[in-house]
Amino acid sequence: MKIERIHHVAYRCRDAKETVEWYRQHLGMDFVLAIAEDKVPSTHAPDPYMHLFMDAGHGNVLAFFELPNSPPMGRDSNTPDWVQHIAFKVGSVQELEDTKARLEAAGIPVVGVTDHTIFKSIYFFDPNGHRLELACDTGTPDMYRKLDDVKWAMLEEWSRTKRAPKHAHWMHEAELAE
Repeated sequence: MKIERIHHVAYRCRDAKETVEWYRQHLGMDFVLAIAEDKVPSTHAPDPYMHLFMDAGHGNVLAFFELPNSPPMGRDSNTPDWVQHIAFKVGSVQELEDTKARLEAAGIPVVGVTDHTIFKSIYFFDPNGHRLELACDTGTPDMYRKLDDVKWAMLEEWSRTKRAPKHAHWMHEAELAE
């Protein structure tokens, strides 16, 4: 078997309507589908829900569940906020900068533009507390080749030592010189 693509990625939301409106307004996503049931199809448990689907471009779908009978949403308190996030690709650094300005004008705090050497990105939270990233690729074919050449060695070293391998130190040379 070979996976073709992600069919959808699903997260919980506090309010289905607010979530649809926020993603339409701030990220330009189309609302493509809603499914509501009184019981869960896979488990047959009586648990009403609203399952909504947003078009994240090029066949990618971001989905949400509103679960009115479940306890309030929480998050893994042992995992830093910056770890769990959804990253969306955009076409240019200008688009990143324009989106940052629009989000901040709407009162949404934004971190970045952050330079990751092979891409630049901004970070912010949706109304449900999910961290989002918009990223624009900026790397060269040579940069991606260099990273591809060392990925297995990096993984093996990390697996043994649990310390950051230095195989791709060139990505942060400018930061180290500061």
